[in-house]
Amino acid sequence: MNVQEFLIDENATMLEAMAQLDEVAKKNLFVVRDNKFVAVITDGDIRRWILKKGNLVAKVKDIANYNPKYIYIKDEVDSRKYLKKYKVDALPIVDENKNIVSIVFWNDEKIGLEHKLNIPVVIMAGGKGTRLYPYTKILPKPLIPIGEIPIVEHIINKFNSYGMNNFYLIVNHKKNMIKAYFNEINKNYNVNYIDEDIPLGTGGGLSLLKGKINSTFILSNCDILIEENYETIYNYHKEKNNLITMVCSLKNIKIPYGVVEINENGEIDNIKEKPEILFFTNTGMYIVEPRVIEELEQNKSIGFPDVVDKYRKQGEKIGIFPIGEKNWMDMGQFDEMEKMRKRLEDNE
Repeated sequence: MNVQEFLIDENATMLEAMAQLDEVAKKNLFVVRDNKFVAVITDGDIRRWILKKGNLVAKVKDIANYNPKYIYIKDEVDSRKYLKKYKVDALPIVDENKNIVSIVFWNDEKIGLEHKLNIPVVIMAGGKGTRLYPYTKILPKPLIPIGEIPIVEHIINKFNSYGMNNFYLIVNHKKNMIKAYFNEINKNYNVNYIDEDIPLGTGGGLSLLKGKINSTFILSNCDILIEENYETIYNYHKEKNNLITMVCSLKNIKIPYGVVEINENGEIDNIKEKPEILFFTNTGMYIVEPRVIEELEQNKSIGFPDVVDKYRKQGEKIGIFPIGEKNWMDMGQFDEMEKMRKRLEDNE
């Protein structure tokens, strides 16, 4: 099923709406005007109309609720919370133009637009994960479970839902455990393993992919989840003609102290009471052109942010795609890992 099956024009008849509800076997249809979401109509709305009016000749716009509940893409990660808050069976997720991009249901089903973003995804999965010790003394970081499946499988499933099915895992630390896991599970995508014999950093490992990737690709750390429309990010990258686009999260930190600024004479120059600092931070996900792989020095250790900075200094087009703070989940540290686990469990 797809989103289009749940959309109905406001000028359709009530009988057409009833037939469509039977077809989708759900309780809700989402009403559009000029293809824009404007209302919702349920089987209960139709039933109450018939009982009250006794009239079978009506249009959807006569019956529908024009104050519907919905959320924006940026709040998708909290969709379960909003379903409970609004006490609805289904909740549309819309973009900034009120186009419905997906629908989440009370029974955990999710229906979205058909995505066909079939580009390669490279996941840096070779690090030791020392910040998560002692977990990583037993398991490689990509296999640490968040809920019922490991973090790297959450990441792959998210990309796969957008049509991507060709994954390259650059592996090193406890790599045989990673290979064994993916060789045992049922999956509808391909996992290619790139063995990193010596640590090469988040950038140097890409040099092992020379000759293997010849199209725009996504590079991701193995400990993050980005809740954003990947097609939108990709299209932005292409529209801007960037060599690299870094996905960046807006951070807002409130300092719980009064900040005192002093001048060169040691005198108080300014006092800011509990100031807030706004800044963008690198999430660890990038859209990258294949030329970057070919120009990397073979087997040289380098972080990918250093690769980005090198091209920036050379005058290449390097851009950022900003996302909200809630749309970036990071499990690189214990407290953040627990936050990720709780958010994913709340959405189950």
